[in-house]
Amino acid sequence: MAESRFSILSEEYAAAPERYFGQLREYAPVHHEPAADAWFLSRHRDVRRVLTDHRVFSTATLQVRAEPVMRGPVLAQMTGAEHTAKRRIVVRAFTGPALQEQVRTLRANAVELLAPLLARGRTDIVNEFGKPFAVRAALDVLGLDREDWRWVAGRLAGVGEFITAVTLTEERRRVCLELAAELEAHLVPIVEQRRRHPGADLISALCAAEFDGVAMSTREVVALIVNVLVAAVEPADKTLGLLLKHLIDHPEQLADVRRDLSLLPAAIAETLRFTPPVQLVPRRAEHDAEFAGTVVPAGATVFCLVGAANRDPEAFTDPDRFDLHRPDLGAARSFTAAAQHLAFGTGLHQCVGAAFARAEIETVAALLLPLLDEVRFTPGSGYRETGLYTRGPAALSLDFTPVRDQAALVHHR
Repeated sequence: MAESRFSILSEEYAAAPERYFGQLREYAPVHHEPAADAWFLSRHRDVRRVLTDHRVFSTATLQVRAEPVMRGPVLAQMTGAEHTAKRRIVVRAFTGPALQEQVRTLRANAVELLAPLLARGRTDIVNEFGKPFAVRAALDVLGLDREDWRWVAGRLAGVGEFITAVTLTEERRRVCLELAAELEAHLVPIVEQRRRHPGADLISALCAAEFDGVAMSTREVVALIVNVLVAAVEPADKTLGLLLKHLIDHPEQLADVRRDLSLLPAAIAETLRFTPPVQLVPRRAEHDAEFAGTVVPAGATVFCLVGAANRDPEAFTDPDRFDLHRPDLGAARSFTAAAQHLAFGTGLHQCVGAAFARAEIETVAALLLPLLDEVRFTPGSGYRETGLYTRGPAALSLDFTPVRDQAALVHHR
C-alpha cells in the first residue's frame, strides 16, 4: 500500500473497508488523512490503548463533533464524579429489573411490526422492520410516544450525519443543525412536563436526579435524551441486519442457532466483532503519542478503526472468518467492559447500552429465526453496506415461507 495514494475517505474504501484492514495494520497502522487532518489507528493493541488511556486521549473532540447537535454535553465528554453519577442513572434504565420489563415491551413491539411482514413471505428486514423497531424501542425506554417514530427518526438522521461525517459541507451542516434544533424544540416541553408529573420512564429519572445537590437543567436532560436515542437506535438495526446476513451466509451456523437458541449471544457477539456497526471512534491526543514509530502530535484528532482492530490476527485467530463458535471470542463477556472485541468501545466510556443492545437483538432474533422457514436472500436484490463511521446494510431483502397462522407469531410472544 502506497500511503500517499491511499485514502480512507475514498469511494474504493467505502465500498469494502475490510479489503484494506490487513494492509492498514501491516503497512500504515498510523495513517494520516490530510483532508480530515486526522490520524487513523488500525491495530487492536493501539485502539485499546487509545480507548483506555483517558489522560492522553480525551473525548474533547466531541465538543465539536457531537455537542452542537446533541444540544449539550454528552456522557462521553464527562469525567470524574459527574460522569459516574449521570452514567449510573442511564445504565440503571438499561439493566436489572428495568431491562426485564423492557424485554416484554420489546417482544410485543416486535410482534406488532412483524405480523404483516411475515404473512407476505418477503421483507426488507432492515428498512421495513429494523429501523422502525429500533426507534420505537428507544422511545419506549424514554417514555416517548412511539407513534412519533417517523418524525423522530428523520431528525435523528440529521443528528447522526453531523456526528458521523468525517467531512461535512456547510449546506449539510446547516441542515443537520436545523433538524437537531427541531428535535430539541420537541423535547423541551416534554422534559418540563415530566418535571411536574414524573413517571417510571428514563426522562423522569433524569429530571429527578441531582448532581452535587443541583438538579440537571432542561438543556442537560435534553442532551442526555438525544444521547440515548442515538446510542440506542444507530447500532441496533444495523446489527440485526448483519446478524441475519452472516447466518444466512453460513447455513451450518444458522442451523446450529435454530437448534439451540442459547447460541444467540455468541452469534450476536461474533457479528459485532466481524462487522461492528460503529466503525470509527474519535479521540483527541492531549499529548504527543507514539505508535509503531510514528508520533501523533498533541491536539490531533485520532480515529480508532474498530473494524480493523476487531480483525487483528494478534487478537483473534483466523479473524476474517465468521465463526460464532470461536474459542477466543468469550461470548459471556462480549457485552461487558471485559469484551475482547471493541464494538462497544472499552474503558470509561464503553457504550452504556451494551446490555440493552444484546437484549434487543436477542429478543428479535429469538422471535424471528423459528419463523423464517427456508429463509434466503431475495433473488436479484443485491447487497450493499454503506457508511464510514457507522456501517450496515442499506437493505436486506429476504424471502421465506409465509407465516399464515398469526397464532404462531403470537405464541412466540
